[in-house]
Amino acid sequence: MALSEKVRSYEKPAKKIPRILFGGHMFQQRLITTLTPELYCSDIRTSVKFYTELLGFKIQYERNEEGFAMLERQSCRIMLDQVRTKTAADECRTWLAGPLERPFGRGINLQMITADVDGLYKRVQASDAKIFLRLEEKWYRANEIELGNRQFIVSDPDGYLLRFFQDLGERRSAVAPTLSR
Repeated sequence: MALSEKVRSYEKPAKKIPRILFGGHMFQQRLITTLTPELYCSDIRTSVKFYTELLGFKIQYERNEEGFAMLERQSCRIMLDQVRTKTAADECRTWLAGPLERPFGRGINLQMITADVDGLYKRVQASDAKIFLRLEEKWYRANEIELGNRQFIVSDPDGYLLRFFQDLGERRSAVAPTLSR
């Protein structure tokens, strides 16, 4: 069974409930993505303000008592979770494979498509946010074609690298693809 058929098989919408379209599939009242990263943050309020006021994310829902927020922007979702320590009163649900040191998210950048990369870049430039990579046009080879991005990378308050891009389309590659075995 194809993934799209599996997704549809789980979909049991009730009548008269508002629905949204995502990736060709209808879902009830909330955006469902196939990958939603959860980012630990040192201060949930600072992070939510950065993502919503500067980058234009919307809050889908929050659990303030847990220091958690689900954010959405142009079909991209991110979970923010404030790092907590276990107390006698509650169970700690922080999943860390090792020590968490700043900057968080070393070795990864999260790429998100945006409708207006130039406008977003201007907002980021006007703020005190750390721009990791200035706005550029970059072409990436994908076998016999190249895929174009107009992109920049900004660092969030905890050091996660966020790469926003606008699709420039594709062109034929001047480099012949290599076959790996």
